[in-house]
Amino acid sequence: MSGASTPAPGRLETVRRFVNTLDIDAGTDALTSPGALVAWLGATDLLSGDNHGAGRDDLARAVAVREALRQTLAANHGGDPIPAAALAVLNDAAGRARLTATLTARDGWRPRPAADGVDGALGGLLALVGDAMADGTWPRLKVCVNDTCQWAFYDESRARSGKWCSMQVCGNRAKQRAWRGRRAESTP
Repeated sequence: MSGASTPAPGRLETVRRFVNTLDIDAGTDALTSPGALVAWLGATDLLSGDNHGAGRDDLARAVAVREALRQTLAANHGGDPIPAAALAVLNDAAGRARLTATLTARDGWRPRPAADGVDGALGGLLALVGDAMADGTWPRLKVCVNDTCQWAFYDESRARSGKWCSMQVCGNRAKQRAWRGRRAESTP
């Protein structure tokens, strides 16, 4: 991780942590095996039912969902539409999870997975995204614009214009690069 960031509110933090299972800056990935995937999903209470096994295909789908979410969070910077490739991955995961709208006593209609196992857990993540979209917190979940970082962070800025996971780390690096570039241009 390039910089520390504020946790996202409520269960949206689970989505932020899922995207951050890949630390691009450090070159580490928490999802290196089907067992590691099951352990991560189990630790977040996303696994339901008796089907807690996972194979290489499950791992590949989970990594694809993670990276589709990362692309989606990048789109949150400008309110851009979700990229088509990311949308296809997320819709496939929602279909495998058999997401259905469930009426709740307090929150109205909410998406919930009918599948169990890894597909249901990934659907649970997508349901959290749907909940965040409904409660208005989703647009503030973003990824750092530093290409060597892309750490997911919750933008608490008043103007909703945060770009970096940490102003002290990635923001400072970007400003130093810009300063050096301006200085190089002005030097004969």
